[in-house]
Amino acid sequence: MVLYRRNRLAGGTYFFTVTLRDRKSALLTEQIDLLREAVQRTRLAKPFMIEAWVVLPEHMHTIWTLPPGDSDYSTRWRSIKGYFSHQLAKSTLIPGRNAKGEYDFWQRRFWEHTIRDESDFSRHVDYIHYNPVKHGYVQRVCDWPHSSFHRFVAKNIYPRDWGGGGNDLVGQYEYGE
Repeated sequence: MVLYRRNRLAGGTYFFTVTLRDRKSALLTEQIDLLREAVQRTRLAKPFMIEAWVVLPEHMHTIWTLPPGDSDYSTRWRSIKGYFSHQLAKSTLIPGRNAKGEYDFWQRRFWEHTIRDESDFSRHVDYIHYNPVKHGYVQRVCDWPHSSFHRFVAKNIYPRDWGGGGNDLVGQYEYGE
């Protein structure tokens, strides 16, 4: 068995990809309010800043900044995934627990990348916001409802037509906005 080591930087900024086991599922977008509730509950218990986020039917990408002195993103993900799964199981939208007592709903691990600098941050934010177009869910970024893109437009960080109609992909912004 491979020993997977995660990079931990207290107060760091991280890009994550989290995926459902069933890549044909649409439960993340179908149950978006429940996912939001899971995130809000987790943020109350263990705060973090959401820099950018997109939720697609069976996976999501996000960038978080953790508080100074804190590098524990794994507990946060365990909380979000656990609450979401438990609530879905109560409503019988997913089967109960397996022999190990786990829900077989999520892929076991998640992808994490430590953001290195402003350029790396910008590239990942652009990737997050363009992802619904990349996967063919919409033709224009602004048409995907489950994205922090709309917050970036409201703050005049992106133009509304960014990532659609042949516009260049640009991201000129600061951490934590």
